[in-house]
Order: sequence, then C-alpha cells, then structure tokens
Amino acid sequence: MSIQILQYEFLGPIKLDEWGPPMEKVVYLILSRVNDTFHTLYVGECEKTDDNGFFTKHPLFKCWVEKSRSEKSLYLAILPMFDAGSSQRKQVASKIIGRYRPDCNQEPPAEQPGYVVRSKRDDIRSKPEKTLCPCCGSEMNVEKVMEKSSVIRCPECGLSDTKLNS
Repeated sequence: MSIQILQYEFLGPIKLDEWGPPMEKVVYLILSRVNDTFHTLYVGECEKTDDNGFFTKHPLFKCWVEKSRSEKSLYLAILPMFDAGSSQRKQVASKIIGRYRPDCNQEPPAEQPGYVVRSKRDDIRSKPEKTLCPCCGSEMNVEKVMEKSSVIRCPECGLSDTKLNS
C-alpha cells in the first residue's frame, strides 16, 4: 500500500504501534485516521534509528496523540531516500509542511513583548519637534495632528503653519 503526497510516493500508512526498527534515510509522516481519511499531523526526517521507542519518545508525541484523540489512531508513512543527504530530506519535508501545514509542525505563537510599540502619530503628539516661528522666533505648538500633517500655531503672534509628519 502507498500514499502520494505532492509528487512523492510514501510507503504505508501502517499503524504506528506496528512499526519496528530499523529505519534509515527517510522522510516520515505521522498521520491520524478518521474513518477512511488520513490527516497529516507531523512531517519529519530521520538519518537512522534502531530505537523501538523512536516515535513514542519523540518530543511531539503528546501533540500527535492529542490531535488524533487516541494513540490507536496514529499511522506512519515513510519515503525512503537512501541516496539523499540530510539537506535533501529536510527540503522534501519543508515542501510538505509548507503545503499541508501539519498541526504538530507549527511553531508555538511567539511570546508577546512586555512593551508597547507606539506609532509615529503617537510620538508626534507626545514629543513634537520644536519649530520656531518665522515671524517672531517663538516656539510654535502643535494644534492639531492629522494623518500626514500637523497644524502648528505660534502662541505669541498667532501665525499658523502646516508641517508634514515624518
């Protein structure tokens, strides 16, 4: 039995708990079976393993079980790539991940920074640049901030002007 993902023909799928070592130079898929449909949960690659617990000891095994709702629903499909190096296997895995976006390959959301980024508009309101009045030399004040410009007015002589927000 085989399964085709993109242009690659994978062997399997077989139940994950029926897998036994060895495994060498492969790209593998962890699949979840729901009725007659398989959903890709994870895509990985392996240089070589003789470890019976290779999958159950995997750091994302818990994710696989959670997404499939049962360890019994997990399946394995492999793409032997005996003549390929690690970079070629990673490239194939990346293509599949990019196309199918398996849940357990997704990065956790980045932690939000503990600071607030203000827009330039906020900066203009809080820290206006000093502009001197061309008439009397006094410092002009920001009277109104608009999307692309600000209205400035001299408190001494009342002269007003418009300047572009930078």
